[in-house]
Amino acid sequence: MKKNFKFYRLNYQITAATLRLLDEAGKQIGIISRLDALKLAQSQQKDLVEIAGKANPPVVKLIDFKKFKYLEAKKERESKKSAKNVGIKEIRLSPFIGDHDFKVRLMRGEAFLKAGNQLKIAVPFRGREIIHKEFGFNVLKRAKEYLQGISKVVKEPYFEGKILVTILASAKMEGKIQHEDKNT
Repeated sequence: MKKNFKFYRLNYQITAATLRLLDEAGKQIGIISRLDALKLAQSQQKDLVEIAGKANPPVVKLIDFKKFKYLEAKKERESKKSAKNVGIKEIRLSPFIGDHDFKVRLMRGEAFLKAGNQLKIAVPFRGREIIHKEFGFNVLKRAKEYLQGISKVVKEPYFEGKILVTILASAKMEGKIQHEDKNT
């Protein structure tokens, strides 16, 4: 698997006759010819890096290319750290589930929601249980009531084969504060 990387033209690979030259800090030096820019880069022992090749005239930066690539990779790593990977976590309930099992599984579901994940609640029907679909809908209704303060419904209950499913997402912070106030 190849990593997606951006290609930059350097020094003699740049073909435009005139260039808009920026220094290392991004401050504009001016519009100069390619040969003058190359001489300036050589005298400062730096590289010309084409930043915006489609601009008119193309924008180039006078910078040490290795340092530039390092800083760009560092920015990419930082952006990956800050990106939140939201997944869908699933809990399974039975149409005829006991109270204790129900509460234990919903506490786990509550933890998933607080972690920022979406919660898929599945109620599989086995054998002849499918005749009594209302028990599955009642279990989902109880689950939604239990998680009412910290969640909102993304998808109303629907069937995937013989499995009754609903999807919940974490509510905004306002909803969490209201939920906490009700408990006190």
